[in-house]
Parts: sequence; C-alpha cells; structure tokens
Amino acid sequence: TPILLITFPAATQYFMWEKMRLPIGATFCVMTLHFGQWMNRVFNFYMWAWFPVNFVTPSLMIPSAIFLDVTLMMTGSYMFTALFGGMGWSLLFYPANWTWLAPFHLAVKHPSGPLMSIADLMGMEYVRSATPEYIRIIERGT
Repeated sequence: TPILLITFPAATQYFMWEKMRLPIGATFCVMTLHFGQWMNRVFNFYMWAWFPVNFVTPSLMIPSAIFLDVTLMMTGSYMFTALFGGMGWSLLFYPANWTWLAPFHLAVKHPSGPLMSIADLMGMEYVRSATPEYIRIIERGT
C-alpha cells in the first residue's frame, strides 16, 4: 500500500512546489484521497452492502504525507525528498495505523465463555464465506 500510494502525493507535491512554492502538496493530496476513501467506504460498503465499517476502514497516511512535505521543505531537493522522504513515508505507514487498530486488541469475555480480543470476536460474530469475492462474481457470470 505505501508503495502504490506515494505516486499521487509525489505528483501533487511536485506541482504545488514548482508552481506555488507551497510544501503542502502531499498532505493536501492525502487529505483529499482520505476524504474520498471515507465517502466510498460509508456509502458503498456500509450503506449499500451492509458491511461493517470496522472491516473496511482506510489506512491512515496523513503522518507519512506530513513527513514527506517536511522533508521537501527542509531539503528543497527532490533527490533527498525521494530518498529520505520516501523511506519515511513507508516506515511511518505501519505505526501511524496503530492508534486506531489498538482498541481491537483489547481482551473481552464472550458470553459463551472464552476470553478473546475484539478483533477475534468481530471475526467470529460476522461470518464471511471463504470464497473470495472475485471468484463469486466470476461464477455468477458463468
């Protein structure tokens, strides 16, 4: 995910730095992408398909984008931004998501007896089929 998601913020960062000298291109792009992702998740997954929002929460990229913009602002060089900012982009991706994933690791006691995490309880209560969605779509088409 971090490798694929750096392309649009890098292009927006280049445009805003070259044309307007604003070092906020990556953060602006990530905020608009994040807003669009939330709209997609709420309307398509939750309201249309009745899928729990906890299972489809988009990953948080805002700290990585801020690091990328700060790297460009401090160095002023695209090469150093690509080397150090790109490395920081990918290294900050996983710890940035810990804050909203941490509550799912809390232990709860299930009414039937076992002690398990909230993530395990959600997976046990919301049973999904083992067949991937793309195979179900192909089988329905044939």
